[in-house]
Amino acid sequence: MSDSVKIITIIEDSYDTKTFEFQWDEKASPGQFVMVWIPGMEEIPMSLSKTNRIKSITVKAIGNDTKKLHELRLGDLIRIRGPYGKGFDLKKGKNILIVGGGVGTAAIMPAVKETGADTIIGARTDRDIVMSEIASRYAKNLWISTDDGSLGFHGNAVQLMREKMQENNYDMILACGPEVMLKYLYQACVELDVDCQLSLERHMKCGAGVCGCCMVDDMRACKDGPVFTKDSISKMKDFGVSKRDECGRMIKLG
Repeated sequence: MSDSVKIITIIEDSYDTKTFEFQWDEKASPGQFVMVWIPGMEEIPMSLSKTNRIKSITVKAIGNDTKKLHELRLGDLIRIRGPYGKGFDLKKGKNILIVGGGVGTAAIMPAVKETGADTIIGARTDRDIVMSEIASRYAKNLWISTDDGSLGFHGNAVQLMREKMQENNYDMILACGPEVMLKYLYQACVELDVDCQLSLERHMKCGAGVCGCCMVDDMRACKDGPVFTKDSISKMKDFGVSKRDECGRMIKLG
């Protein structure tokens, strides 16, 4: 069952990323996602960057479908189905560090708002940093990392996470971002003996656990995730190695 919702606010997050806000009364928790559709595009999964009565999706224009969403104007309607998946368990961990990489920052923003936890936002350059102003209002401490050193810490988010772990006694890491980032973040959590919950991106066609395109080993990202525990990730052979494309074929991660 899907609902039509009206765009009430459009925020220009960066040169290629926009946030679209809408009122939707369905209950949602941090880390969950919705299936989104408008005429002229395929239905695609989008993490919720706001989860209260006023909800939002944050869209980076990287393909035909996301570029189509970027054409939306105030008052336009979109079809929303969901919310789906398991989100972050914010009751686990007394001292949380939240890490967002690239547009994955959108998925961790509701957790930042709800917990006020220390937060790291990482991206390739200062132009690619999104939602830092929102995070700065809610996070106890906010640190920025850029690969080229154009803003904040010169390095990636995992390197900065390791540095902050030496300064603070965090007992839980929450994160969303490119899988290569999550792979090294998970390895750091294992080395540092700290628990983590990671939100994985996979190609999702149905969102309801039927099509199998989002399989990670024997787990379905749309039903068993997209947020997975450290224990679950430790058993995944495909994590950080391969994933399925839109036709269900296994492809290697670069």
